[in-house]
Amino acid sequence: MIVSDESRILELKKTTGELKDGMHSACAFLNTEGGWLIFGVTPKSLKIVGQEVTDNTQREIALALAGLEPAVDVHVEYVDVPDYPGNKVIAMHFDGWVWGERPHTFHGCPYYKVESTTKVMPHEMYDERILAHRPQIYSWEGQMADGITLADLNEKHIKGCIRLGVEGGRIPASAISVPIEETLVKWKLLKNGVPTNGATMLFSDNIDEYPQFLLRIARFVGTDKNEFIDNQRVEGCFFDLLDAGMAFFFKHLNLGGKITNHSLQREEHLEVPYKALREALINSLCHRQWEKYNLTNSIAIYDDRVEIANPGIFPLQITPETIKESHESYPYNLKIAEALYKSTYLESWGSGAKRIMDACREQGIEEPIWRCDGGFVIVTFKRPFYGLSYQEKKPAKKNLWGNVAQNVAQNVAQNVAQNLDEKIIQIIKSNPCIKREDIANQLFVTKKTIERHLKNLGIKWDGHPKTGKWILQDNNI
Repeated sequence: MIVSDESRILELKKTTGELKDGMHSACAFLNTEGGWLIFGVTPKSLKIVGQEVTDNTQREIALALAGLEPAVDVHVEYVDVPDYPGNKVIAMHFDGWVWGERPHTFHGCPYYKVESTTKVMPHEMYDERILAHRPQIYSWEGQMADGITLADLNEKHIKGCIRLGVEGGRIPASAISVPIEETLVKWKLLKNGVPTNGATMLFSDNIDEYPQFLLRIARFVGTDKNEFIDNQRVEGCFFDLLDAGMAFFFKHLNLGGKITNHSLQREEHLEVPYKALREALINSLCHRQWEKYNLTNSIAIYDDRVEIANPGIFPLQITPETIKESHESYPYNLKIAEALYKSTYLESWGSGAKRIMDACREQGIEEPIWRCDGGFVIVTFKRPFYGLSYQEKKPAKKNLWGNVAQNVAQNVAQNVAQNLDEKIIQIIKSNPCIKREDIANQLFVTKKTIERHLKNLGIKWDGHPKTGKWILQDNNI
């Protein structure tokens, strides 16, 4: 029984007179999520009528299936229709596309599914799948660079990567003493003595023929792009762009600080975690589609958010929702990713999103959001201070840019052995009616920090906001 009309995984045809159209759908199933192609059922009405199946019908079906490339082994089912004796429903199931497989075509043309509609696959999507199938042949990063020699590569960057890889245990110590070209050959960044495009992107000082080696960075006023206060275009290899991007974050994002429980030393950090921003920017540069020379990576800082974007798409197995879950790694630029992994710029494959989220959670801010928009992959971080009043922002800012050393010294002088929790308890014992703001001022921390510690300690305010008092728990006394 057919209980639903055509969909992304179901195509209905009245007879094999529509066999050609049916094969278009079969090809689309093979290139998408898979699905059923059924002849003998009327679309919309879902009336099951079947059709007469002759030897010629079977030959036509076999010939049509032979038009699919790569060849597929499909079991064709013939099901009797009780209401129409002698007629049969013809059903075929096609498996979906798996990352790394060659895309399918029917008589040389690729198709894919968009909801219930069968469409010709765009050239860009087809090329990406061909690249995923044979990256060693078709990838931009693996092609020999035009006009680039070993002398154009920054030896300092290369040796720095080797040293980090040795220190991280990912490269043998012997790599330090061998010629750098041997390491580049092992990393498949050198072919016949000529650097690849991947090597050029990572290490080259000569980027005249590579207009895509560009990072656009801007600080906008408000929450849109109508007005900016800082707008730059930075050119260079991977390390140049990474350094410029991180410097821009430090220039335009707020710094905050807190006194740790264990040492009473102030820990200073960006409002959006440095580790998260760095990991996101590295991923953006590593996984972008570098062959798209007319597009660029970008960093956009607004009043309420930070956006890092790169030309590209998500692999078929990953969506903006599932990227936050544990998943395998599907690097678009395999050799670049391998080089960055061996030099410890990338951690274990497939862990980038987790590392970003862990850094955000550790600092107590919202996890970022990933999306794909207009041929770009974008990760968005919310700025935690957005929406706060000037008065709420000012103390935290003053704590940082005031005399930090004096503040820390004062706290240490009071009692080096005490942690922040103990100091909060002592202050409340001496003045149960003290306000959060006054506790924060005494301890040279933010009100938010005090609120977090009060919650962890189980200390609650009892009574009217103006005339009440703090109630200590038994374990606090």
